[in-house]
Amino acid sequence: MTLKQRRFCDEYLIDLNATAAAIRAGYSRKTAYSIGSENLKKPELSAYLRARMAEKEAALIAKQDEVMKYLTRVMRREERETVIDMNGKSHETPNSVKDANKAAELLGKRYAMFTDGMIVDNALPEIVDDVS
Repeated sequence: MTLKQRRFCDEYLIDLNATAAAIRAGYSRKTAYSIGSENLKKPELSAYLRARMAEKEAALIAKQDEVMKYLTRVMRREERETVIDMNGKSHETPNSVKDANKAAELLGKRYAMFTDGMIVDNALPEIVDDVS
């Protein structure tokens, strides 16, 4: 891949407009439409674009681990909220008890801790009555 082609790809990722990307990358305005279309069909460039788009998507979407860590911080009231009082002054306070309870509920659901509204200890063996 040439430097100009890489620049085209980087520009294309901005607005997904091949013609505009070709012009910004330094191709002629007269041939930008056809060059942009050709570049998108080249296997090496399309593979590069797919990889870069996957990177961008991965950075935007929270992973399971990240969500679980956030819910744990909220449940423990380690997250801070900015509250503005009647005088217009802002203060940082721990997140609300309501938010902490909701986070605990979501974590409990994730770990299947509740059954029919009851808390279940998954570590205890199940008791079975053998009525034969």
